[in-house]
Amino acid sequence: MSSRKPEYESVEKLLSQHMPPDALAEVKRVFYGKELQALSIPNEAERLALNYGFEIQGYKFEARTEQLRAPRVVRVGIIQNHIVLPTSAPLKAQRDAIHERITTIVEAAALCGVNVLCLQEAWPCPFVFCTREKEPWCELAESAEDGPTTQLLRRLCKQHNIVIVSPILERDVDHEDILWNTAVVISNTGRVLGKHRKNHIPRVGDFNESTYYMEGDTGHPVFETRFGRIAVNICYGRHHPLNWLMFGLNGAEIVFNPSATVGELSEPLWGVEARNAAIANGYFTFAINRVGTEIYPNEFSSGDGRPAHKDFGHFYGSSYAAAPDGSRTPGLSRLQDGLMVAELDLNLCRQIRDYWGFPMTQRLPLYSESLNKYLSPGYKQQIILEK
Repeated sequence: MSSRKPEYESVEKLLSQHMPPDALAEVKRVFYGKELQALSIPNEAERLALNYGFEIQGYKFEARTEQLRAPRVVRVGIIQNHIVLPTSAPLKAQRDAIHERITTIVEAAALCGVNVLCLQEAWPCPFVFCTREKEPWCELAESAEDGPTTQLLRRLCKQHNIVIVSPILERDVDHEDILWNTAVVISNTGRVLGKHRKNHIPRVGDFNESTYYMEGDTGHPVFETRFGRIAVNICYGRHHPLNWLMFGLNGAEIVFNPSATVGELSEPLWGVEARNAAIANGYFTFAINRVGTEIYPNEFSSGDGRPAHKDFGHFYGSSYAAAPDGSRTPGLSRLQDGLMVAELDLNLCRQIRDYWGFPMTQRLPLYSESLNKYLSPGYKQQIILEK
């Protein structure tokens, strides 16, 4: 028998089931910043969700009406999903099944009026990296520019007039076929705008991903799209505040954090990091986690004293959106595939920066000087000793 606790649907449902309404409202005020208006979901999208077994949530982030600037309203979507076939199935069948499922959820996103959509980390495949097995999983790597996943999404982007961020395992065919953990950004016209490679690679428990790929070489790019300036802080980068900072310094208005993380490892951190990044950097953030438990044919060890096992634990979903004023949506389910739609006015970014003055007061020259000293040989910590 397993000693693992049974999984629950969501924190929100636990709270609503066990708290009086007045107390729940106060908890939500602190936990979410403010009550967000729910978006109306089209009937056709609701039917797709019902028929194909995924949930849809939608919320609206509002900004103050300005006298000199028109609102800059955009709808952003994020998708979390299980794998479809078992990891023992043929690789092409696994990928094709995920492609088919995501195509359906993208259709629902388009029906909801989504302009920019981001998928979860390494979405076209199981999260194989922590098995540390090269065979057969390296076969799932593909070209960011013209691999089968990019070809599929280019068609969907053009069909639905939507920008899609597609995190994949990249095969760099121009540089000795090496692998990268990469997010491909595809415009609403179906053109590949560019890509960003994961900056921070974990080496924690099962998550020793450097077996497959190393730290990225693309810096902190921001992509100018028809619907706003977007960036991608892939998974483990959310633990590094300077990684979030650099996307903001480069002009991002929306930063996605496509991830794959399990409950025992990171769940207490999950609701804090992307929300804090939105507050500190004056942009919108979207945290996307995959969902489900993926079981592999062969056992693997974490190197942490635990017995060998065939799964990483439960990917707890809980994807959400956060705004620069500190407000956030509830999370999607911990158990079920889902689409989150957020309507936001990008004018809120500048409004909040003006109000709090974080860019004006952050003392970047002081930090730069201190970091240069820290990186110099012979550095001594600035500690004042009692005499």
